[in-house]
Amino acid sequence: MSATGATWNPERVEQLKRCFHAGLTCSQIAREIGVTRNAVIGKMSRLGLSRPRDVLGRQLRRAAELRPKAHRRPKRSRVSIFTQQEMLIAAFPEPPSGAEDVPIHNGSGCTLLELSQAKCRWPINNPGADDFCYCGNEPVKGLPYCVGHARIAYRPAGRRSA
Repeated sequence: MSATGATWNPERVEQLKRCFHAGLTCSQIAREIGVTRNAVIGKMSRLGLSRPRDVLGRQLRRAAELRPKAHRRPKRSRVSIFTQQEMLIAAFPEPPSGAEDVPIHNGSGCTLLELSQAKCRWPINNPGADDFCYCGNEPVKGLPYCVGHARIAYRPAGRRSA
């Protein structure tokens, strides 16, 4: 006799049916009976036992509610391109003659580990270089760069130079 034949004796099959009709999930049934979840799913399939979709949806929602929420990242609101343009116009009422005219205060520089929402994310030097860092100045509200670097990053198409 195979190992699977010995696993599903008539008492276990009846216990499976009782647990199924009580609304337990396959994992809960498996723990109750002492078999694997896949064994329960296979036996339910062979017995023709299935749940309506609304019951499955409820079980999935219940399982999601029980999951720890510590791993979920908070959603950040995204600023549309139009809102970004309005912020830039407010920050720069008169366009300077060139990007080199925009004052960029020497930031203290920060590493990737020190980088936060409150620091300019403009890279200084080439990645991999010994002195590579990020600007670190205070950014324009809602943008990732300080005033000087935002002016460089968000230039209109006609003023871009290679």
